Formats: sequence, structure tokens, C-alpha cells
Amino acid sequence: MIRSHVLICAGSGCTSSKSLYVKEALEKELVRHHLEDEIKVVQTGCFGLCALGPIMIIYPEGTFYSMVTVEDVPEIVEEHLLKGRVVTRLTYKDPAKEEESGPTSLSDTLFFKKQKRVALRNCGVINPENIDEYIAMDGYTALGKVLTEMTPEQVIQVIKDSGLRGRGGGGFPTGMKWQFAANNQADQKYVVCNADEGDPGAFMDRSILEGDPHSVLEAMAIAGYAIGANEGYIYVRAEYPIAIQRLQIAIDQARKYNLLGKNIFNSGFDFDIYLRFGAGAFVCGEETALLTSIEGHRGEPRPRPPFPAVKGLFGKPTIINNVETYANIPEIINKGAEWFQAMGTEKSKGTKVFALGGKIRHTGLVEIPMGTTLREIVYEIGGGIPGGKKFKAAQTGGPSGGCIPASLIDTPVDYDTLTAIGSMMGSGGLIVMDEDNCMVDIAKFFLRFTVDESCGKCVPCRIGTRRMLEILDRITEGKGEEGDIEKLEEMGYSIKATALCGLGQTAPNPVLSTIRYFRDEYEAHIKEKRCPAHVCKALAQYSINPELCKGCSLCAKKCPVGAISGELKKTYVIDVSKCIKCGVCMEVCKFGAVEKK
Repeated sequence: MIRSHVLICAGSGCTSSKSLYVKEALEKELVRHHLEDEIKVVQTGCFGLCALGPIMIIYPEGTFYSMVTVEDVPEIVEEHLLKGRVVTRLTYKDPAKEEESGPTSLSDTLFFKKQKRVALRNCGVINPENIDEYIAMDGYTALGKVLTEMTPEQVIQVIKDSGLRGRGGGGFPTGMKWQFAANNQADQKYVVCNADEGDPGAFMDRSILEGDPHSVLEAMAIAGYAIGANEGYIYVRAEYPIAIQRLQIAIDQARKYNLLGKNIFNSGFDFDIYLRFGAGAFVCGEETALLTSIEGHRGEPRPRPPFPAVKGLFGKPTIINNVETYANIPEIINKGAEWFQAMGTEKSKGTKVFALGGKIRHTGLVEIPMGTTLREIVYEIGGGIPGGKKFKAAQTGGPSGGCIPASLIDTPVDYDTLTAIGSMMGSGGLIVMDEDNCMVDIAKFFLRFTVDESCGKCVPCRIGTRRMLEILDRITEGKGEEGDIEKLEEMGYSIKATALCGLGQTAPNPVLSTIRYFRDEYEAHIKEKRCPAHVCKALAQYSINPELCKGCSLCAKKCPVGAISGELKKTYVIDVSKCIKCGVCMEVCKFGAVEKK
């Protein structure tokens, strides 16, 4: 008889932290203590607190252990599983409760209290490689319902009534997209899942595929029934080996259970799904480039119209939604449009998954109701900024998004509000920055990414973004000129108006948003040849404070170019004409005498 379940995260983050070795050690230890028939070990997808992996949760107590190592396993088995005594040194504690001891269950944490898990409902709960566990969580109930009780028109109407908008970036109404495809008569139609997650710091789709792949398969089958398609493709990045493996296992299991294939639920409806792998091109996240890649050609965008719902994959009507969008579909069918509408804001219904990263205590995966403020995300769910630093900005939407300044930290996070302030929802990356980040450098980072990833098909993106990057390079190297800011704005708005695809049209956003909110930093770089955040190497100036210098000579010994001189036990000085601004002197000084301006 099973008396305890031990859940161990086997998502990419925890796996890279050797969680599978922890699982193997636990299973061996259970056998050694003859507990293998009483304790069930379950590997799951991502729990969300990625920075604290490997994570282990023991039920029925709900004790939440973090950063577990192989060496910790014997103590957990002997103390907790045998004697019922929690190993408090391994339990997770909220930053606000640092002085407290004792166990903290998952539901008690500040990280989870304000979350509402819909798309992530099964991640960290079930074994993603076991279809029976998905079925036990009402899996494939929605598919059975639509095939036996609903018409395709009714399915589309429920999705339209729910207010679900595409979670891949643009926020287009999902039900309307399905309606367009359903209205187009054709001998063949397709359902496509965009799992080509290319934004720096984004891992929402990967985590859903790793933790709950059947939710996407079920949703795609529902979409196929709604628009009259019998074939689907999941376009997933080849860099996601765990997601690919679990998707293929899930597809094979669904076929075996006749939940994919011919005559599903004896309804006469046929639908099957196939995997296609992307080779890492960022542009293939754009829907028409993705379709071109599936067809076997170089991934380049196509002019629109015609839109994919009219002429998509192989020239046939096609709907394309991303992983998170599909993950919401079964829950909407099971619980109703009104249930989904009750969450979120007037024009942004439901929840949104974010990959929370950057200068934040709790990096990881979060799912919040639309309309939650940025302050709640950063300081309550995310635990605040480490080291007592001040919040400066948050980047949403990746290279296509923009920066939200500290003055707008109480902004509700939803589609229309973010667009109004010069950012965008994007697929869900949210990178937090503190006072030590240079916003000009941040803009340059994202623009360089876009320049490198441009497919080169259209002139505005291929050449325009490169010219903007050249100006940013000059500014951060201390060679900025009067008028550079105006040039960046002019070129940025021109590219937004003329680029071929959505990726090119949004490429200037990081630059335009940082100019809008941090213009003073651009002006300091250009007019004063100074980087206020002390990040831009070419603008940095190192000096030694004579009141703090002890004359130990360590800085002079470590300087690679001999730019520091002085006598032992007397004040040392830096020759700025020789200094290469490597920062070694500041790193080695034990007295804080080296200053950077």
C-alpha cells in the first residue's frame, strides 16, 4: 500500500541540476530500507521555482524541499520517510520568513499564493510520460465532450465567448482565428502548434511540453474537429530534447489509446499529429516563416494577406497557435467560457504564463491572472530585488517588446495596457533589471539579437536594424553625436511601418521604449560621455581613492598593462591613458579603494 508520494522535478532546469541522479539515489535508498512498496517516486515537469532546483515535494504532508543533492537523500529517507521528522535545513522558506524555521508547503509560499495555474495546472503534479496520470486529471474529457456532445460551430463559439487571445505575442482572438479557418472550404486543412520559442530568457512553452504534453495534443485534436482538419503538426525547437522526447511518448500513447488516429471516440473523426523540428532560427517563430520551414524550405516570412487561415501550410487553410494557447483549451471546454472570463480584465481574459528572470530572487515560471500588477509580480511573487538594489525596469516581450520603467511599476499586466506604454505581452519573457543595468546597453543587446537573427528578406529589417545597431555601438563607445537619438527614433518608426513580418516590425521596440523612458541615459552617454550605470566599458573611468588606499600594491601587480604605479605603503595612482578598463584592479582591491565612475 502506497502511503507517500515523492514528486521530483524532471524539467530541463532541475535535470541540469542533476535531479535525475537524486531520483535514482532515492529509489536505491528506498530499496535498501524496504520501502519501495510504500513510497512512490514520481518524476514531474517544472514546479516553477527553477532557481531552487532540484525540487522534491513529499505528499501527503506537502513538504517542499529545495536544492536537494544526492548526498541529502539518505537523511530525507531516514528522517522524513521513516521517522516522520522533516529535514528543516532543506525546506524552502520565503524571503519574508527568513528567520523562521520549519517546513513550508507549496501552497504556503508567497511565490504561489498569487498565482492561478491553468495552462500550468498539471506541471509539477503528474508524470508527463504516463497518459493514465493525465487522464486521472480529467485529461481527454474535453475531447470526448466535443466529439460526442458538440458541433464544430458550438466549439468555436465557446472559445470565442471565453475571450481567449493568442498567447504567442500578438494576442489575436483565438476563436476568431478558428472561425476564419472553419469558414474556408477545402479538401484538406491543418492545425499547427508553434513551439519555436526563441526569445532570450523564455522557457514557458518548453516547460508545458515537458510537464504536460497531452494537454497540447488534446487541444489540437479539439481544434482539428472545430475547423474540419484531420492532420496537425507541432513545430518544436531541436534544442528542446526533453520536450521532444516527451511529446513523442505522448503521441505514441495517445495513438495506442485511440485518442489520436482513426475514428476517435467512435465519432467518425480522424486526427493525427506529427513533430517537425526547427534548427534554431528566431524568425521561424513568425507563423508564415514557420509554415515555410515545415514545408521543407528556408524559413522566411510570406506577405500577408493571404493569411494562413485562408492559405497556409501547403497552400491549405491552417490555424497556428502557440503551446500556451492550446494548453488553455481543454480547461475552457470542461469548465465553460464563463469560468475563463471570470479571470483577468475586460479585454484580456484568463491567465498568462511568464518566465521570470534577471535581477530577481525567484527566477522561474509563474502563471498569474491578467491584470496583476508588475509590482505584485516583482516584489510578492518574485521575492524582490537581491542585494537591496532598486528596481529600475522590466523587459517584457523579449526582442520584440519594450522596457517598463520603475515609475510604471503599478501597471496592470495585460495586452492593451502593455501596448499603450510601448511594450508588449510577447510570448511571456519578463526580465527584471536593477540600478546596475544600463538601458542603452540593454537596448543594444536586444537589437543585436534581432540583427543576428534577421532572415534578410526585407530591406528595413536587414539593413535598417543594422544601421540602428551601429549608432548604438557608437553611443556606448563614447562616440555618440548630437542628433543620434533623433536618428534612432526616425529609423525605428520607419522600420515598424515598412518591415515585412511581425518580427521586423517590432525589432525597434526595445530602442524606442528605452529612449521614451530613459532618454536622460542616452543623453549622458552622448553629451557627457558617461554611463550612469557604469556598464559601458569605453565610458568607464577608474581611479584610486587616496583616503582608502593602503599601498598594498596588489592592484599594480595584477594590472595587465602596467597602468598603476606607486610605492609600497603609499597611495597608488592609475594612468588613465594606459588603462584598458578591464576592472581587475577593482576586483582584487581588498579595501574598496578603486572606484569606477
